[in-house]
Formats: sequence, C-alpha cells, structure tokens
Amino acid sequence: MTGPHVTSVSSAATYAFSKPRRESIRLVEGIGVDGDVHSGPTVKHQWNMEREPAAPNLRQVHLVPEELLDELNAAGFSLAPGEIGENITTRGIDLINLPLGTRLRLGDSAVVEVTGLRDPCSKLDKLRPGLMKATLERDADGNLIRKAGVMSVVLDGGDLHAGDSIVVELPAGEHLALKPL
Repeated sequence: MTGPHVTSVSSAATYAFSKPRRESIRLVEGIGVDGDVHSGPTVKHQWNMEREPAAPNLRQVHLVPEELLDELNAAGFSLAPGEIGENITTRGIDLINLPLGTRLRLGDSAVVEVTGLRDPCSKLDKLRPGLMKATLERDADGNLIRKAGVMSVVLDGGDLHAGDSIVVELPAGEHLALKPL
C-alpha cells in the first residue's frame, strides 16, 4: 500500500504494557478505543490518575510509527505492533514531528487530534532491557527527542482496520511543537 496508512490496531481491557493485536478497533468520540483500559473522558494513565484523577484524558489513543519498530528491530529488540502499548501502528507519517492539533482522518470516518508526545517510561526497559534509551535521542543542539509515538483524542468515531488510509490535516495558524504527556 502506498501513502500513509494503518498497519496494525491493538487494544487491551486491563492494565498491561503490551496490547494484543486485533482485526479491528472501534474509536468512540471523546472516549478513545472502545473497551481499552485507557479509554474514557478523564485521565486513565495510572501515574496521572494518582495526581489528577479528574483531568481530561489527552491520551485516549496512542499511535506509533511502524518505522520506529523497524529501527528498534534492526537494533535487536524484536518488537511486534502493540508491544510498546500503542493502539494504532502507522506507516508513512512522521508522527513525532506533527504540530499540536494535527487531525488524522483514519479509515472511512474516524478522526483523532494529536495532543502530545508519548513520554517513554521505564516500563519499556521491563519489556526489553535498553528499550527506553533506544526510544530517546538528542538532536544537534542537545535537545531530547522522544520517539515513542504520539497521543491523541477521538473527535469522530469509527471502526479501524489494518490497511485503512490516513489523511493528515495540519492545524491553521502557527504550528506548535508537541510536548510530552
């Protein structure tokens, strides 16, 4: 397939780092992935729930570029889609360099809005020793680059499958860089 597209979809009903691959997932407006442990209008990330349980859930859907998995596999990590906790694995989009507020049209009807970068945590090292460091690097100026994907919220729901197309809609006005969530 050419052009940006979904290569895999994953979800888990319980807290576990990796998410099993599915034939399809359903995105629900304002909630996230139907049946996924991180879905809901308020924060569901365990670390954040302890600090601000009523905060809005800006991490409803996690997207990771398959190109990152290719890079990590070439470095010897042997990872499959869903293993680093993403709901949607993509190909053909430089996710981490999208501006805040970018909308991604997924498949026939779903739309998510990018809210921030996934901040890699030590759970990556529990999955594979050294994995957290492999998802981080520094640019020429010494700034930290987080490569573990992006977080988003669901604006329009719909069913999503591997092979579905992705259309990128950049926000109007000034483009703001993504910050870690």
